[in-house]
Amino acid sequence: MVIFSTKKLISHVIKPIVFIALLAPLLWLGWHWSLLLENQPNGLTANPIEYTNRFLGGWGLKYILLTLLVSPLSQLTAMRKLMLLRRMVGLFAFSYVLLHFTSYTVLDHYFNWAEIWQDIVKRNFITIGMLGLLGLVPLAVTSTNRMIKKLGAKNWKRLHMLIYPISILGVFHFSMMRKGDQLEPKIYWSVLVFLLGYRVYRFYQRRAGA
Repeated sequence: MVIFSTKKLISHVIKPIVFIALLAPLLWLGWHWSLLLENQPNGLTANPIEYTNRFLGGWGLKYILLTLLVSPLSQLTAMRKLMLLRRMVGLFAFSYVLLHFTSYTVLDHYFNWAEIWQDIVKRNFITIGMLGLLGLVPLAVTSTNRMIKKLGAKNWKRLHMLIYPISILGVFHFSMMRKGDQLEPKIYWSVLVFLLGYRVYRFYQRRAGA
């Protein structure tokens, strides 16, 4: 009988399952695009380009919030090794947000950079979305162990605190895009307030303990 340590269980069992789960929305989208190209019934609605853009952006935001969830979940469950999943979730978040921007660039504007630039400058929710994407780039680039050693643990941690303003920008971007009094933005704001509020609580708890 083989007994797995917690680290091995997460690395060899849970991590592959989470990887497939994180990839599943993209596989679903690709499958429905293949149905559309074959003129078969699909789930991309009457406006597949807009649906694709919002689908990718929505999942990107979900994964940003999921990245923030890993740390409190590991603390509350006393399963510290769950932190091994955070990098993978963060990279998926970046990938979906980048695909969201790519679909906007390619499918919406056909590489018309002048028009794209005008959009970024004039439409506030796109400006905010671009700032969020630009903030994710250094986090993705420095996600490797090699970059952690190169920057030093303290500098790396300071840099990766960018995820907090990025998450706020992401929810703002989503809320501004979804005009009117809708439930989904409220859910995202509630989740974000809880995740950031938990960190503030832990910060003051540590200071009180010190």
